[in-house]
Amino acid sequence: MQPSGFQEKRFALLKLSKELGRKEYSLAILGEGNVSARTSEHSLIVKASGTSLATLAEQDLVHCDMNVLLPILDKVELSDAEMETKLLACRLDPNSKKPSIETLFHAYLLTLPEIEFVAHTHPLAVSQILCSPMARAFAEKRLFPDQIVYCGLTSVFVPYTDPGLQLAQAIRRETSSFIKKYGDVPQTILLENHGLIALGTTTQAVLAATLMSEKSAKVFAGATSLAGPKFLTEESARRIARRPDEKYRRRLGAS
Repeated sequence: MQPSGFQEKRFALLKLSKELGRKEYSLAILGEGNVSARTSEHSLIVKASGTSLATLAEQDLVHCDMNVLLPILDKVELSDAEMETKLLACRLDPNSKKPSIETLFHAYLLTLPEIEFVAHTHPLAVSQILCSPMARAFAEKRLFPDQIVYCGLTSVFVPYTDPGLQLAQAIRRETSSFIKKYGDVPQTILLENHGLIALGTTTQAVLAATLMSEKSAKVFAGATSLAGPKFLTEESARRIARRPDEKYRRRLGAS
């Protein structure tokens, strides 16, 4: 028996995937990127390995057991063959496709308070910056108010790590440090030389964070070409993050 609300979550995730895969957004091509949703306290659905965000179908979503996935994060190391075995073992339907190699970090992020959806993409403009020496500055500083509203006061920055267990562990480590420092769950995570993760309570919040991150990257690149960028001061950024009207706009964007 499927968990309560499973069909609604699956429909919402498929719709989000197709939005993220729209060609004009340049967020992902071919088999790039993945999406997930929490379906119960102990389960999630995630994009199957090698499938496309733009054309994702019901049979391309894999229902996975978090009780199998989460303990893997505490392993010191895991061979590629062992990882393959674990990914196949986490499937609640043994006839379904193999889940994405990045299912591990999805499982962790979906345990965070109020996080119901996660999207990982490789946006063109964001990737240009993440492959440059300016990556950390772009992640940790802010340029304009809407970037703060939809992407957070700052983003988690994860130095380059090989995909798989090591990346999932690095994301957990850096995200835990962020939560301890700021007392809140991040809206965006930036992976050096890799891509973007957006997380939120709704698909609308995840899509908004992804699109605003891409706009922010374009603004950043343009400002850099004009002897910039000129970042907001930390005081101004924190004031915007606390303002009631900006919090209201953030809730509207997530509804």
